[in-house]
Amino acid sequence: MKYQDLTVNEFLEKTAGNNPVPGGGCISALNGAIASALTEMLAYLTIGKKKYQEVEENMKKTALEMTVNRIRFMNDINRDADAYNLVIEAFKLPKNTDEQIAKRGEKIQEATKLAALVPMEVAERAFSLMDDISETVYYGNRNAITDGCIAMMTCRNAILGALLNVRINLVSINDDAFVNEMIDKCKSLEKIAVIKEQEVIRWVNNNI
Repeated sequence: MKYQDLTVNEFLEKTAGNNPVPGGGCISALNGAIASALTEMLAYLTIGKKKYQEVEENMKKTALEMTVNRIRFMNDINRDADAYNLVIEAFKLPKNTDEQIAKRGEKIQEATKLAALVPMEVAERAFSLMDDISETVYYGNRNAITDGCIAMMTCRNAILGALLNVRINLVSINDDAFVNEMIDKCKSLEKIAVIKEQEVIRWVNNNI
């Protein structure tokens, strides 16, 4: 099933059901797509306006980049779901012999690492958008800066939500070097993302 092809109502019904997929990781990817879409909209609302001629080329570039990211985040919804399903499949492997137990353990570790790496990719990509979102808010159409602010808030949610999914998977991973590296990334991304969001919120509140 491709969750990105569902209607909004269908997707929410799936989320509200008794299946853990789509869950928080999928929603984080969706938030990344929403943040991209809102930024894209603000850029397009700026393009073609005489008042913003000086930033028009930058806005065109931003709009195209956000289109690409929006599509990638939508695809990440399924990537996250697929990674979770691999973990479930690994736990279902037979464990009747020592060899099976060892193979099952390896597969569980491999799948769990992937289940941590996918949301980390989502978080890092969403984080990479924050400066572009800020610039679009600061220099874009003033009539839509609140939409841009919501894009930044949604982007923050995408990052923090994805990182929560990283952290919960790290608990089950035995590779200390991998775990420590991922924890350090989580702490850094969380801290800076919140600061960037608050800067935009303050600016918007002072300019509306």
